[in-house]
Amino acid sequence: MTNILGISAFYHDSAAALVVDGRIVAAAQEERFTRKKHDAAFPLAAVDYCLQEAGLQPEDLDYVGFYDKPLTKFERLLETYLVYVPRGYRSFRRALPLWLKQKLHLPHEMRRGLRDRYRGRFVFTDHHESHAASAFFPSPFDEAAILTIDGVGEWSTTCIGEGHGNRIELKHELRFPHSLGLLYSAFTYYAGYRVNSGEYKLMGLAPYGEPAYRDVILDQVMDLKPDGSFRLDMSYFNYCQGLTMTSGKLHRLLGGPPRKPESEITQRDMDLAASIQAVTEEVVLRSARTAHQRTGMKNLVLAGGVALNCVANGRVLREGPFEELWIQPAAGDAGGALGVALFTWHQLLDQPRTAQPPDSQQGSLLGPSYSDAQIAAMLDTQGANYHTCTDEQELCEIVSDLIADELVVGWFQGRMEFGPRALGSRSILGDARSEKMQATMNLKIKFRESFRPFAPLVLREYADQIFELRPDQESPYMLLVAGLRPELRHALGETYQRAFGIEKLSFRRSDLPAITHVDYSARVQTVDRARNPLLHALLSQFHQQTGCPVMINTSFNVRSEPIVCTPEEAYRCFMMTAMDALALGSHVMLKSEQTQIAQSQRNDHLAQFQLD
Repeated sequence: MTNILGISAFYHDSAAALVVDGRIVAAAQEERFTRKKHDAAFPLAAVDYCLQEAGLQPEDLDYVGFYDKPLTKFERLLETYLVYVPRGYRSFRRALPLWLKQKLHLPHEMRRGLRDRYRGRFVFTDHHESHAASAFFPSPFDEAAILTIDGVGEWSTTCIGEGHGNRIELKHELRFPHSLGLLYSAFTYYAGYRVNSGEYKLMGLAPYGEPAYRDVILDQVMDLKPDGSFRLDMSYFNYCQGLTMTSGKLHRLLGGPPRKPESEITQRDMDLAASIQAVTEEVVLRSARTAHQRTGMKNLVLAGGVALNCVANGRVLREGPFEELWIQPAAGDAGGALGVALFTWHQLLDQPRTAQPPDSQQGSLLGPSYSDAQIAAMLDTQGANYHTCTDEQELCEIVSDLIADELVVGWFQGRMEFGPRALGSRSILGDARSEKMQATMNLKIKFRESFRPFAPLVLREYADQIFELRPDQESPYMLLVAGLRPELRHALGETYQRAFGIEKLSFRRSDLPAITHVDYSARVQTVDRARNPLLHALLSQFHQQTGCPVMINTSFNVRSEPIVCTPEEAYRCFMMTAMDALALGSHVMLKSEQTQIAQSQRNDHLAQFQLD
């Protein structure tokens, strides 16, 4: 038996993943355990969880892999500093101590993180190799083109390659500082959101605007080639040499300084979001077509942070040349931990690989789970009032009734998801037919901006009847955007056309208003019995009861917090928000029946989410 631990750490979203004889046993992000969003520290807790899940000790590991090559990355830092000297001195001075203390001494840091009990070999893969391995090896394809796009690894920012059997090879690259991920992050910063966490907000804001600045970006900020490669005019940016993402030159070009965080969103902000989203989609589409042209493959796999842009992914599926598309659910840096572990098993140890449809990611349900007995013990300690269901059928009937009555239900079941999306294990569920549900969940449950859309769960067998998807198309990891079918859309008159920005939310756009974005799109998650039988049973019960095979699914957390991991965290989130009900394993509780709500504590909790 060969035990391989993969680690990503020290940059963004640290994580650990464990592969045993090529089988993915466990994977989790450190933030879920430490409760520090996007925690970049060495993933001590995630490592401990992975080992515990497999019943292993550090000394039982055969290989430990790290998802990039720090020495090569440090070389980039030095070269960039020399190019911009002396302007880059402030950012270099801030970065250097961490490199000298930690990042250049990774074997020592990893041994210490493994309690000084691991004596084996360390493996360091190239950053984009880790992304590519995470995308291809768990995919259902024997062979596929590979496209990885992110901010930057060592030097690469975009790579095209191919995978065959148990081998991957990256053949073409775009290099730093020319980066689609960093370009999108620069506009995220310019729009007043946090880099590396606010990009999805920018994507959600884009449909409210018009791409008025698209041509300006393409004409002056970047030189985009037909093959998807490009060069940025770096005078518009500051990320190589400064402490901000954008420069005064870009601010002058776009008509003003960056938006202040939490300030009012204007039409200009929406138009900027629409513009950079349009540019991003164009680059991704051209890159995908180039990957097809250079590899001749009929299948494509995607990873890297830009692969979380589900709007671009949807366009690649609809308009691109590939027959099938598979995207790593943990497409960002966290997925690199899984990638290096699989790369070590297949490519370095030359172990065979057999593609396993629908994939070998196991629904990405790779985190911790808790027994009904553990949950009950916690609830009893809290003095909670709850009902214990006798079986899954009763659980599904009760929760389906609650959702059909337009109540918001926390759903905590089975193993936690690996990756940024809640896929039905740590979720908050609601009725997609409700006109009030989007505003209720955004403002009273999630404590976030009202414009943010919600994703639908849909029974796999009904997905093409609700959304513009092929009958054989699935989207199990919520990484594709598709349009609502025309017969479910509502015509909107002149009053809507005169509405400004967020005002458009007040109009009922479809039969499923809570999950229909202003452009009639939705970030779809298809639910099948094989990957998540309990969630499929719940949705089937709801469909039988209401005739609707769709529910709202959003992550079980509030603004600025990671998705909940433990039953205690789920209970705390339930008690401190306006959530109506909570299903923890087989135990169901109603907010109206709880006697332990401390209003003063709840108000204190609400206050901390006013700033993101």
